[in-house]
Amino acid sequence: MEQVKCECGHVNPIGTVLCEACGKPLEEVPMLLDMRYEGSARRSQTYNQTIVDKIWNFFSSVKVGVWLIVITLVASAIGTIYPQQMYIPPTVSPAEYYEEQYGWLGKWYYALGFHDLYSSWWYMLLIALIGVSLVICSLDRVVPLYRALNNQRVTRNEQFLQRQRLFSRSQVKDYENALPRVVDRLTKRGYRIREENGSILAEKGRFSRWGPYVNHIGLIIFLIGAMLRFVPGMYVDENMWIREGEIKEIPGTKGKYFLENKKFIFEVYEKGKEKEAFQAAIDRVGNGMMAKNYQTDVVLYERVGPVVAGEEPKLKKIKSFSIRVNEPLKHDHYALYQVDFKLDELKSMSFHLTDKQTNKSFGTITIDLIQPEKEYDLGNGYKVQLLSYFPDFYFDENGKPNTRSKVPNNPAFVFKMFAPDRPKGEVSFAAIRQTIEPLGDNKYKMAFAGIETRNVSALTVRRDFTLWILGVGGAIFMIGLIQGMYWNHRRVWIRRINDEVLIAAHTNKNWFGLKKELEGIFNDTPFVMPIDQLDKRS
Repeated sequence: MEQVKCECGHVNPIGTVLCEACGKPLEEVPMLLDMRYEGSARRSQTYNQTIVDKIWNFFSSVKVGVWLIVITLVASAIGTIYPQQMYIPPTVSPAEYYEEQYGWLGKWYYALGFHDLYSSWWYMLLIALIGVSLVICSLDRVVPLYRALNNQRVTRNEQFLQRQRLFSRSQVKDYENALPRVVDRLTKRGYRIREENGSILAEKGRFSRWGPYVNHIGLIIFLIGAMLRFVPGMYVDENMWIREGEIKEIPGTKGKYFLENKKFIFEVYEKGKEKEAFQAAIDRVGNGMMAKNYQTDVVLYERVGPVVAGEEPKLKKIKSFSIRVNEPLKHDHYALYQVDFKLDELKSMSFHLTDKQTNKSFGTITIDLIQPEKEYDLGNGYKVQLLSYFPDFYFDENGKPNTRSKVPNNPAFVFKMFAPDRPKGEVSFAAIRQTIEPLGDNKYKMAFAGIETRNVSALTVRRDFTLWILGVGGAIFMIGLIQGMYWNHRRVWIRRINDEVLIAAHTNKNWFGLKKELEGIFNDTPFVMPIDQLDKRS
């Protein structure tokens, strides 16, 4: 495509509306010039031939960018209607949880990916499209704008001056003596003066024109930081429940670190024994369970040697630590925070194998509720098999026993009891306060003997290598916001043509401020103060 050569000799890219050098309109334009991009040639308004052009033109539209942001905001708002997956009990199936708790709306909420919104592929795609839109919008405007401002000459075309919003004509006889006084006033107000053949261009605050594009750079960096959170190793935000006495792999560390829960400590404020400042709060709680401190005494281990499937990991102790609220355990950029706890979770249950008529006991079994054994040998021909185990027992819609989770909140068992006189065994279903003999009356029963409990601690594991990227992006965004908000790009052109002096002025915003400034500059001079042609036309 051919370039456009102006009568001033400057060669402009195809699609240029105003000559980059002298400002002469190269095509039909309104009476007052649109100076947003200096009439420069934007790629999106020039090329529309190839598929690349069409994609560029689509994403260069501000409307497209705004709609992408609106859609993302709406999706984010919907994601707050129900709790995200990270906040539901970790032992339940998300698909079942949302449908059971919220009905068919919850089912669709899960099916559409709103349960794990910020990790869903389509939400990440929206963020990426916003980033693409910002990049293309910025390049489509900032490159031609920079070129036009860089190529502008001091002597501007008469039509360009006449079509500025602030414009005046003056008959000045003593031009050479009057001009220095105006130039001096402009200089004192921070204008940079350029002179060419008796014409003047006074300009200040050009850097403010780049404020929106600095904004875009900050937003792009921020979006990159947000997307990097989904790159493995860059960001970890996981929850772990760990029982007293348990050694467990720390999630998000790829099997490198393990944690042992030595003891969980829970302390409450006591009436009459605390400082007076706490008494009102203690009285409001009323049940004596206002937490004073809860902490987990832990030992941090590091795996030694390679990972071998099926083998117990070899661990090396790193350090012991007491994790409290706002006092996390930190190591190797990881931080473990105390966030929740559960007191007195069932650890084990004991049963006596007894004769129902005589209540004679033939031995006791103790069932580990986390890792139960399949068979318990009591000797002398007596043994008990564990046919089924339901940690969180309930009867489903078909009347069959089932479990809601793997947490032993309401354990139930199906036992098969063997004795010398019952070699084929007897089946018994035992739950808390409930025993059923599904195959008829039994001679033997499993009599409840006792329970053992332990506390469980909830920790959040965090590691964030993206925080500094988000901080840099946010800082750059604020710099661009201040740059574009508190400064204006102001220009004043003065050109002498024969006996007339043409004065024009332009600003990208705050026209009232520019008018007041020009009044102080041209007051008590032979030059006519530029008038607002927009007011004159209306």
